[in-house]
Amino acid sequence: MDRLDALEAQSVYILREAYNRIEPLAMLWSLGKDSNVMLWLARKAFLGHVPFPVVHVDTGKKFKEMYEFRDRYAKEWGLDFVREECPPIDAVDQSLPPAARSAARKTEGLRRAIDRYGFKGLIAGIRRDEQATRAKERVFSPRGESGEWDFRDQPPEFWDQYKTDFPPGAHLRIHPLLHWTELDIWLYTHREGIPIIPLYLSKNGKRYRSLGDQDITHPVESDASTIEEIIAELQTTRTAERAGRAMDHEREDAFERLRASGYM
Repeated sequence: MDRLDALEAQSVYILREAYNRIEPLAMLWSLGKDSNVMLWLARKAFLGHVPFPVVHVDTGKKFKEMYEFRDRYAKEWGLDFVREECPPIDAVDQSLPPAARSAARKTEGLRRAIDRYGFKGLIAGIRRDEQATRAKERVFSPRGESGEWDFRDQPPEFWDQYKTDFPPGAHLRIHPLLHWTELDIWLYTHREGIPIIPLYLSKNGKRYRSLGDQDITHPVESDASTIEEIIAELQTTRTAERAGRAMDHEREDAFERLRASGYM
């Protein structure tokens, strides 16, 4: 198998393991390129049908194009779609810097979804190469009763053997894209013909590499107006993927604090 085939097979295996071992299970859908690939893989893993809810934890601040994409494909793909609204910003940790505080609304929204539906497993589309704190994750990663993550105490994972038995009150985050890179995501998107949000393509010399809330996400300079051009650009660029995310330019520990408290 080539690299994409091997990554696809590993991710499908992880998704099927999660579905076989954990109930109730749900998939988090952030609407970005990674979670769209993850959703595509889930449809492949289960013969065109996603057999668990797909949850969008909604801040109400996404780009118009993201909401249009969500509404179209939730319907076209026959998803069991769940929207969970986030609380207002004054309900989150006021000691966080502004952009991180805005992002932390998703942590509280996710906690509400877990309390409401009793999810024991949440599939998320994070990658190790995306951010230094995420590099510490496991494929099957335990979270405490309030969703907190102890990144200093993670279970070992060898030879695709995953620990799924954890104390009452805990839940698992499952990361089927953990070993993928940004370039892998775009190569696979191109190969499979996966729909994308047009904000990823260059317009007037700028495009988005990573999508979040409108007020804390900015485009980067780029002339890549097709997926082929994005792939070529990624093979030479030195610009970080999250260069347009405001919270990545705040205090050094802000993202780690978010992740430790349950951020996606």
